[in-house]
Amino acid sequence: MQGIIARWEWRSFGPRFRVAEAGLAGRLAADAQESDELYLLSGAGDNVKIRDGLLDVKTLKQVDAAGLEQWFPIMKAPFPLAAADVAKAYAALRVDRPSPVRSHSTLDEFIGEVATPGSPIRAVRVHKHRRRFTLGYCMGELSDIEADGRTTRTIAVEGEDPAAVAAAVRALGLGGYLNTSYPRGLSALIDDEPARFAVIDVGTNSVKFHIGERGAGGTWRSVADRAEMTRLGEGLAAHGVVSEEAIERTAAAIAGMASEAKESGAQAIAAVGTAGLRKARNSEEVLAALRERAGVEVEVISGEEESRLAYLAAVAGFRLGAGSSVVLDTGGGSSQFTFGQGGRVEERFSVEVGAVRYTEHFGLAGAVGSDVLRRALAVIAADLSRLDGRPRPDAVVAMGGAVTNIAAVRHGLAAYDPDRIQGTVLERAEIDRQIELYRTRDTAARRAIVGLQPKRADVILAGACVVRTVMDKLGQDALTVSDRGLRHGLLVERFGA
Repeated sequence: MQGIIARWEWRSFGPRFRVAEAGLAGRLAADAQESDELYLLSGAGDNVKIRDGLLDVKTLKQVDAAGLEQWFPIMKAPFPLAAADVAKAYAALRVDRPSPVRSHSTLDEFIGEVATPGSPIRAVRVHKHRRRFTLGYCMGELSDIEADGRTTRTIAVEGEDPAAVAAAVRALGLGGYLNTSYPRGLSALIDDEPARFAVIDVGTNSVKFHIGERGAGGTWRSVADRAEMTRLGEGLAAHGVVSEEAIERTAAAIAGMASEAKESGAQAIAAVGTAGLRKARNSEEVLAALRERAGVEVEVISGEEESRLAYLAAVAGFRLGAGSSVVLDTGGGSSQFTFGQGGRVEERFSVEVGAVRYTEHFGLAGAVGSDVLRRALAVIAADLSRLDGRPRPDAVVAMGGAVTNIAAVRHGLAAYDPDRIQGTVLERAEIDRQIELYRTRDTAARRAIVGLQPKRADVILAGACVVRTVMDKLGQDALTVSDRGLRHGLLVERFGA
C-alpha cells in the first residue's frame, strides 16, 4: 500500500458525549454514512475487519505519551484471498493459523476458518451510522454503532500531527477521556463490561475522588470514594495566592487518583475546581501546574454550577418528595445553596462562607473561649444574610466534609462508612454538643475523637458553626446528611446514560 501515511488516532465509546456533541453543532456533515462491517477480535490483536468485500488490516505502530495511537494500514485485499494475505490477517490477530492451509480462500471459507467454535477469534457484525466533521487540521467522526444486538456511540479524531489531534480532543472537552481503539471498545461492548468513570473535585480543603460503575437503568455502583486533605487554600485568604507547597500536595494527590482511575479501567476522568481556584490570583498558574504534574485538566466551575451539581446528587440519592427543599454543600472556601421544589431547581447561589477562612481569622484550630465563638458565629450569620427572611423549607439536605465528619462522630465510626452516613439525621442538639466538644479542645486533642478525620481536626469547629448557623437561618431543628456530593452529581451529569 504505497503512499499511505500513518495517522494518529483517538477514540472513545459511550452512550453520549454531551459537551463534545454540543460543541459539534453545525460541524457535523449533513449526510450520514451507513456501513455493515465484520470485525475480527482476538483480545490482543490489531484492527482487522471486512468491509465492502475487502479484508482491511491496520496495525498499531506506536503510542505516544498522551495515549494517542498511530495506526498504519497494511492491507486492503479482495476475496478470494491468497494464502499470504490470510497469513497477514492471522499475524495481525496474533493467532496461529490452523492447518491445512488453502492456496486461496473465499469470503465464506475465510470466515468459516477464523470463527470456528472454540476459536480465540470472534467475528462481530457491526452496523455503523457515521457523521464526519473537521476540527483544525484533523478529521473526526461521531457514530452510532450496533454490534451483536448491543448499541453504543463512538467519537473519534485522527490526523497526521499528534499535537493537533490532542488539541482537537481538548477543544471538544474530551481531554479526560482515555483513548480506546475499535477492537478494545467492541470487545467491552459485546462482553457487556460495565462502564467505569472517575471524577475529581479539587476543593479548598480537600480533593475528593470517586469512581462509579454504570449499571442498567442509569444506576451507579461506587467502586472507589475517598478524599485527601491537601489544603489548597492554605493562606489564600491572607495572601490571595495558592502556595507552591499547596500546589505540590494537591498535584500529588490528583496524580495518584488519576493513576488509580486508569488502573481500575475508568473510561474517562472529569476534574473540576471550586472556590479556592475561583478566588486565587494565580489560578491559571495552578491549573497549568496540575496539568503538567498530575496529567489532569481541571475545569474551574462557578459557584452556581457547583450548587446545581450538588442538588443533582441529592435528588439522585434521596426521594425529596413534592415539598420545598434546600441542599447545602459546605466547603473550605465557600458554601453552595440550591432551593427546589421536588426535583425542580428554583434558585441556586454560592456564598464565600467556608471553614478555612473562619478558622484562620478567629483561631478556631485550637481551643477558644465562648466569647470568641460568639464573635465567629455573629460574623458567619452576617455573611449568610442572603438566607434571611426566607420561608422555612420542608427539608434540608447537607453535604460536604464538615457535615459528613459531624455525622461520623455522631455514629462513633472508627472507619468511615458511607452507607451509615447517607441519610443520617443530625439534630440541633447534636450540632451544639459537637461545637462545645471542639471548642474546648486543641487540634491534637480533637484528633483523638472517634469518627473525626485527623486532617480535618483544625477546621471542624468552623464547619460545625456554619452548619449550625444555616439551621438557625432556615428554621430547622434537624437536617439530613448526604454522603453524595458534587462529585456524584458531576458523575451523573457527564457520564449518565
